Amino acid sequence: MNPNRHLMTIDEFTIYQSRQFSQSTGELSILLRDISLACKLINKQVNKAGLVDILGAHGAVNVQGEEQMKLDIFANEVLINVLRNSADCAGIASEENDDIIVFDDAHSLQSKYVVMFDPLDGSSNIDVNASIGTIFCIYKRVTPLGTPCTREDFLQKGNKTMAAGYVIYGSSTMMVYATQLGVNGFTLEPSIGEFCLSHKDIKCPVDGKIYSVNQGNTNKLDPKLQSYLAYCMENDKETKRPYSHRYIGSMVADLHRTIIKGGIFLYPADSSNASGKLRLLYECNPMSYIVEMAGGIGSTGSQPILDIMPTELHQRVPIFIGSKNMVEKALEMIS
Repeated sequence: MNPNRHLMTIDEFTIYQSRQFSQSTGELSILLRDISLACKLINKQVNKAGLVDILGAHGAVNVQGEEQMKLDIFANEVLINVLRNSADCAGIASEENDDIIVFDDAHSLQSKYVVMFDPLDGSSNIDVNASIGTIFCIYKRVTPLGTPCTREDFLQKGNKTMAAGYVIYGSSTMMVYATQLGVNGFTLEPSIGEFCLSHKDIKCPVDGKIYSVNQGNTNKLDPKLQSYLAYCMENDKETKRPYSHRYIGSMVADLHRTIIKGGIFLYPADSSNASGKLRLLYECNPMSYIVEMAGGIGSTGSQPILDIMPTELHQRVPIFIGSKNMVEKALEMIS
């Protein structure tokens, strides 16, 4: 590393951005700092997972009926505890919990924000040392300050998002978050234990050469979707096909590549999952917000993800997301 290079930490960056708004109270910056702290604690355990008793199944299932991994439970508890101790979070909703958790101490009751998260996306990859991540989304509450937050604060359209982001625990640990000011990425510098700005003003390429889907489910898909996948594999020099197929099985990892290099990620409805499989509040809304702030598109196939009015905390939806031109082509073919 060049010792003369100035490193801007995530704290410095969020404070710098907040100064662009005269009415900013700094609460959102503090929340982002707290989430980054929780993710550093999770990263520490991820990095030594094979050396401690934190790999493997926990022996319980979450609200979706999926087997919980030990690291899932650890990540969930870390995020809850850090945000509970924050003075700027009124409550949380997690993919791992049946219902919201309300923080009802005097400070939290005055907090303007609630946080939703998937504590460990791609946890089926834990035991094989593949990339996993954390996804989060921050909303401004709609219930009166001074009162406990309710489900109403969490069941908001994605276009009401104040900030959304993810942390990917990979060859390096990176946090990417989006606000109305754009999308920026921060890489964890181990020597100082800080996330430092490394990818400024990220833009998702309008085109790409990669499609990402669980192709093993092809026979379960609608014929129009099967035709789209066949299109992706056809030879056509003009449109640079066939596309390369890449599928990690962790939405964070697959979409991080998509945002950086361009491409399309799709997890459509199929005969086994009529409403789709991914969760609107914990996965699809935050990732669609990030991608759209970077210039891409997130859609169910029939409407923008961010326009959906949620009706349940654990609602599932299909998703087509990524580079603008590639998603538009997919939507054209399945309509």
